[in-house]
Amino acid sequence: MDHNSTVAWIPLNDSFPLEKSTETHHESLETSPPITSTGKDDKVNDENPKAEKSAPVTKETEPAVVTISKMNDMLKQSRVSYKPVKTKWPSTADQELLNMKRLIENASFIENDPHFDVNLYRNFSEFKRSYELMEQTLKVYIYAEGERPIFHQPPLKGIYASEGWFMKLLKSSKRFVTKNPKKAHLFYLPFSSRNLEMTLYVPNSHSRKNLIEHLSNYVEIIRSKYNFWNRTNGADHFLVACHDWAPAETKGVMANCIRAMCNADIGEGFKFGKDVSLPETSIRSPQNLLRELGGKPPSQRKILAFFAGNMHGYLRPILLKYWENKDPDMKIFGRIRKSKGEMSYAQYMKSSKYCVCAKGFEVNSPRVVEAIFYECVPVIVSDNFVPPFFETLRWESFAVFVMEKDIPNLKNILSAIPKRRYVEMQRRVKMVQQHFLWHSKPVKYDVFHMILHSIWYNRVFQIR
Repeated sequence: MDHNSTVAWIPLNDSFPLEKSTETHHESLETSPPITSTGKDDKVNDENPKAEKSAPVTKETEPAVVTISKMNDMLKQSRVSYKPVKTKWPSTADQELLNMKRLIENASFIENDPHFDVNLYRNFSEFKRSYELMEQTLKVYIYAEGERPIFHQPPLKGIYASEGWFMKLLKSSKRFVTKNPKKAHLFYLPFSSRNLEMTLYVPNSHSRKNLIEHLSNYVEIIRSKYNFWNRTNGADHFLVACHDWAPAETKGVMANCIRAMCNADIGEGFKFGKDVSLPETSIRSPQNLLRELGGKPPSQRKILAFFAGNMHGYLRPILLKYWENKDPDMKIFGRIRKSKGEMSYAQYMKSSKYCVCAKGFEVNSPRVVEAIFYECVPVIVSDNFVPPFFETLRWESFAVFVMEKDIPNLKNILSAIPKRRYVEMQRRVKMVQQHFLWHSKPVKYDVFHMILHSIWYNRVFQIR
């Protein structure tokens, strides 16, 4: 796939600052403790020649680093500490969600399941029950308001395709969509953050005021036309946005909404218990969504670690400084140029034990999903990145987290993982893969359903 084009953060002016029950771990005896270090992606943007590079990140602008262990604690705490927006009047839909919450909290314990590895999940019993209740109960109202191409026109190709495919599949869903807003548990704001940028951003302006104003005007339209937003001040509304700018563009007028975003960065205001980490999936061929799926078995993966990509952001040059052409076990490259007789990007991923997912301009990267797609254990090097479906999946069971400061020690960290542990993690990557695959017609537990479930789950547990 082509990882050679560019997308970037725009340096901003001063007018636009950036900004259950207890978990049940079904852990097997052979599984070791989570692998983490102690201590964006090369946005494939041949679709966007006008994107600009961001200013380098400095010590003064970096937020405090939150480890994956701390994120786990923050997630658990959010179940009891998150303060939802008070509703101005009750609704039948909210009462139904409160009933669903009780059923989920009292789900029967499931020790094993023939179709799942229960160790992949924070609480498999809760997840299974929640998913079943979502399928039986959830109704979503989609606002008809909004003009194309920003609204109702999903991008289906490239690195922003997650927001597009979700829009397309939800709009065609007879199970989940209702035309009666009074029956809706959730309200979908059907805009594309990608198309918003492509349509309204003025190149070299370094300002996104007009993009924010466009979203604000849209909210004003639905507020004045309907009472649904006003009842909760937007808390039962949600958006699905994969562009890097989405957190900053939506943190104002849409701050109370459930925001499913690829740029799931604690440093940019990601809220546990409300927001959702959206998988960034790079779609090359909308007609063949599962093209080249899979990879070699563990015994045939001879490369210890692989990375290739453009030098976006401050981190990747550091990665290459320490590891490019330094060690035969570490296949760490910059841009891979297509050359006859040479391994392709996909072939490297299919042949490597570990695939390094180093941030670019932002914390998110399509490499995380690509690694899972090619059955390579992800090595996430991106401080403060909240991995997709974090409220459901126990990422430490199938991925490695390395703090950015530990890049010089990367090979030692990976080499220290016992073979038995690696084989188990790789097996789990294959098991979790189903949750990250798009299908032209959704199938149970696929990425479409998992995104919708994360949104549903967060709304259910907001209800008091």
